Amino acid sequence: MTTQSPPRRVLVLAHTGRTDARDVARACVQALTTQGIAVRLLEDEAADLGLEPCDGLLEVTRHDDAPGEGCELVLVIGGDGSILRAAELTRETSTPLLGVNLGHVGFLAEAEQDHVDSTISSIVDRDYTAEDRLTLDVRVLVGNDEKFATFALNEASVEKAARERMLEVVVEVDGRPLSRWGCDGVVCATPTGSTAYNFSAGGPVVWPEVEALLMVPLSAHALFARPMVVAPTSVLAVEVLSNTEGSGVLWCDGRRTVDLPPGARIEVRRGARPVRLARLQQAPFTDRLVAKFDLPVEGWRGAAERRRRDGGESDA
Repeated sequence: MTTQSPPRRVLVLAHTGRTDARDVARACVQALTTQGIAVRLLEDEAADLGLEPCDGLLEVTRHDDAPGEGCELVLVIGGDGSILRAAELTRETSTPLLGVNLGHVGFLAEAEQDHVDSTISSIVDRDYTAEDRLTLDVRVLVGNDEKFATFALNEASVEKAARERMLEVVVEVDGRPLSRWGCDGVVCATPTGSTAYNFSAGGPVVWPEVEALLMVPLSAHALFARPMVVAPTSVLAVEVLSNTEGSGVLWCDGRRTVDLPPGARIEVRRGARPVRLARLQQAPFTDRLVAKFDLPVEGWRGAAERRRRDGGESDA
């Protein structure tokens, strides 16, 4: 008696507001279903792509139906914002996310648009690995009441709500007050998010396998306002002073937001559930930094060395 293996299924999420993303998504759906892999789409994206269920290989579901359930992979077509959206939709199922970058830097994405064919081949052959990325669990307290709770893959940022008013905050680490800042805000980030908002704010780049939490002040008027890297077991807190004239706003991954009245307290700790990212290559993170940021590893300081290597003229 033979046991039939369960059908393979991939969830495809695309930034369907872009023409190139729609074209790539249709090509991926066709390539996967041709290989006998069932594809699941969200109903609004299926409509945008002009696709309907066919031969049991194309499924359509709603956003609130745990779309990643039963899928071996989530293929995300777009930029980093699309991958953050995918993490939000599929976090409860821990389904690995594989991004095809159609954005600018695309730091979270594993493949570029020019490599779609080889990416599909890797999916068909199961030639990929998955790595866990540390996340943040974030909650907002007003008094003793929890007003909001969510997660973040990149960062949780507390920011001033009005341009003309500075935000007055006290920051804590592990229940102990550290400093009081008048500032534009505070970014609490993961190593994955160290190349996102944290990077723009002057925070350190942290290799993703390092387990740590990061805190970076934004334009703080203070003698001590340095970026900080703390243990992954630490609890970070930002409290909006009750006598501040301005209010704040919390953004998580630039997607989930809540207003912060004076007196609000934001607590950030390591997330209970990581996000899994699929990897096609085992290239060092250093290579990814160089490629994504187009870092000048060769330049005028290496000219003489290149001439010697290539057999050209030697130094005088």
